[in-house]
Amino acid sequence: MTRTWVITGTGRGLGRTLALAAAEAGDRVLATVRAPGSAPEHRNVVEHVLDVRDRAAAREAVGRAVAEFGRLDVVVNNAGYGLVGMAEEASEDEARDILETNLLGALWLTQAALPVLRGQRSGHVVQVSSVGGAGSVPGFGLYSASKWGLEGMSEAIAQEVAEFGVRVSIVEPGGMDTEWATGSMRFAAPDPAYDGLRERMFGTTAVPWATSGTGGGTPPAEIAAEILRHVNDPDDRRLRVLAGDDAPAMVATALAGRLTDYRQDKRFADAEI
Repeated sequence: MTRTWVITGTGRGLGRTLALAAAEAGDRVLATVRAPGSAPEHRNVVEHVLDVRDRAAAREAVGRAVAEFGRLDVVVNNAGYGLVGMAEEASEDEARDILETNLLGALWLTQAALPVLRGQRSGHVVQVSSVGGAGSVPGFGLYSASKWGLEGMSEAIAQEVAEFGVRVSIVEPGGMDTEWATGSMRFAAPDPAYDGLRERMFGTTAVPWATSGTGGGTPPAEIAAEILRHVNDPDDRRLRVLAGDDAPAMVATALAGRLTDYRQDKRFADAEI
């Protein structure tokens, strides 16, 4: 069966690659972008301009997908960005914007899609998180806040909609060879008080760093292929899907650190299964 996808953030990076992969597989894609004319060109791709922070506009996007294609099968909340800055350094606008984009943007589109998917008693919501949704490091606190929030919200949604035949997955990529860490990265104004920590974390006290090229890591085509395999396999019921070469080790390190902390409480150690 030919499926209909809505994928956000298809102007570049993973979103663009995934939209093309789904289209090449014969599916139809409503590809949302911020800038008109930036969606990938393919006979199975329809561009739709969307600011994911706009709740009403998210409902319009879902309505257009159903009107164009007759149904909705897969929703991928991919739009988002990174912010480098210690928590104290982030301005109010920077903090609000990353949460409204990475977290609330995913909520608005999910809310818009669920009535359609529930009515069909089928469908799949894919939330693109990060290994930063399992652990956090200095300088990425606001980014991790957006992804931890996305994961907590999505874990609840998965349980809320399971009885309606709707799947929910949280994809946790590691490093990807895209512009996420370069041209797409945003930077808070640095406070010299944190220069020592910045030097230890990033090897430099200077921000922003170079914004050209890509950041290295797993090619986005490989991440997109992993997502497609997961969506295509009805027996793969994982809530969290690790994607990329370094993701398993990074999540294992984050979870080990959290367990070490909890185990300092003897009640937790005694309660462990």
